[in-house]
Amino acid sequence: MSEQKRAFLTGPTGQDGSYLSELLLDKGYKVYGIMRRHSVSEAQDIRIQHLGDEVHTMYGDLTDKGSLVKALKIAQPDEIYNLGAMSHVRVSFDMPEYVCNVNALGVVNLLEAYRYVCPQAKFYQASSSEQFGLNCDSDGMQRETTPFAPVSPYGCAKAFSHYLCNNYRHAYKLFISCGQLFNHESPRRGSNFVTAKIVKGAVEIQQGLRGKIELGNLKAMRDWGHAKDYVKAMWMMLQHNEPYNFVVYTGDTHTIEEFCKVVFEKLGMDYKEHISYNSTFERAQELPYLKGDSSKIRKTLGWEPTYTFDSLINEMIEHWQEKIKSGCIV
Repeated sequence: MSEQKRAFLTGPTGQDGSYLSELLLDKGYKVYGIMRRHSVSEAQDIRIQHLGDEVHTMYGDLTDKGSLVKALKIAQPDEIYNLGAMSHVRVSFDMPEYVCNVNALGVVNLLEAYRYVCPQAKFYQASSSEQFGLNCDSDGMQRETTPFAPVSPYGCAKAFSHYLCNNYRHAYKLFISCGQLFNHESPRRGSNFVTAKIVKGAVEIQQGLRGKIELGNLKAMRDWGHAKDYVKAMWMMLQHNEPYNFVVYTGDTHTIEEFCKVVFEKLGMDYKEHISYNSTFERAQELPYLKGDSSKIRKTLGWEPTYTFDSLINEMIEHWQEKIKSGCIV
């Protein structure tokens, strides 16, 4: 019998980390992860509580290299997934220094710990479509070779860490793959993100708990996949025999206004009666359009999304209906 594989995650309690933990456990891995301490301990691991003690968590932080070294020595992983980050693009304008410390310099810390403690491991870096910013190729698409032109502190920090991972891959002969993931959502998405904010708010309106939802730019276009499909893509990247960078994208782009329309229609309402504009939710520099080309990962690894735009929204609506009905709306 082959030895049980071991995986180490930063951000195991986040949306992606919780789904990835489930996937790895289903595949027989022993899963380790670090999480930051919260002042309310009951809320810090809410997305993985159902897994009990199957995920071996330790306190640690990307800004604390000592904690990373200690955690990797304990985990002795075959695979490392760096999902930890300050992940809210709009908020990155409010706290750019913190975002750069975590999303850029934090990756330096993890890469250094990785190459000294367990350089034989395979490493996945959560890169982002936000790195492309306003830049696209002549066909309007963004792919692995598209130059970066980020328009937010978040995108800038992610571009730095992406380039650094490429450098470490070649300079130290490490297996490092970067996933340039476009937007992906799920019932586990935090309600301060626009998709969950819309779905939760619409369900609350339907049930008479509120009257309006305030949003920023309704014309921004995004591709919203499901986090379950996207964490499978992460895992597939580290099963390949060579490290590469891959764009992950479903190929189905919609505006935020279209997202609102579909959600409210499913709940028997007209979104125009319940959405109001608030400039607070606009970015300092807006990214109006994102459209990716995921042909490389589809051809090389055989990845395909299983969720559609419609089925993603259905699942999110059902989740918030159940949450609000039970009185548990966190």
